[in-house]
Amino acid sequence: MKALNERRIHQIFEVSVWLKGAHALIECIGGILLYVVTTDTIASWVNALTAEELIEDPNDFIAGHLSQMASHFSIASKEFYAFYLLSHGLIKLALVVGLLRGKLWSYPASLAALGLFMVYQVYRYSYAHSFGLLVLTVFDAVVMVLIWHEWRIVRQHKPA
Repeated sequence: MKALNERRIHQIFEVSVWLKGAHALIECIGGILLYVVTTDTIASWVNALTAEELIEDPNDFIAGHLSQMASHFSIASKEFYAFYLLSHGLIKLALVVGLLRGKLWSYPASLAALGLFMVYQVYRYSYAHSFGLLVLTVFDAVVMVLIWHEWRIVRQHKPA
């Protein structure tokens, strides 16, 4: 029975790590796109996506805020987000590869990196109040528990 539970926990661990890898890949792609796309292009895409909604309802909260944010999106902000997404994604991809290969260094490194990312996400939440940040932080906490559990198992089975 315990072996069955451990196998399920390991499967959940692997799925969560693959999800982290997919998220990291999306961050890398987003970061690269932000580096190569101009702020004017971003503003025109957002305006094209929100135009119909704003014609239908000029007071639409989401479309109005997206349009306003796009019009004030500076080159400095674009470069910061591009760097943040790309570096965050690359770090997570390296950790995911290490975890999936069972490399011992990747477990404590992943715990440290996720812990730091969570601290930053909570800090960002303190002034952005984004529900997405809360969801991401809770998911990261669950992944950290799974990594910790997996690390304990791997250390028991690997020779010193």
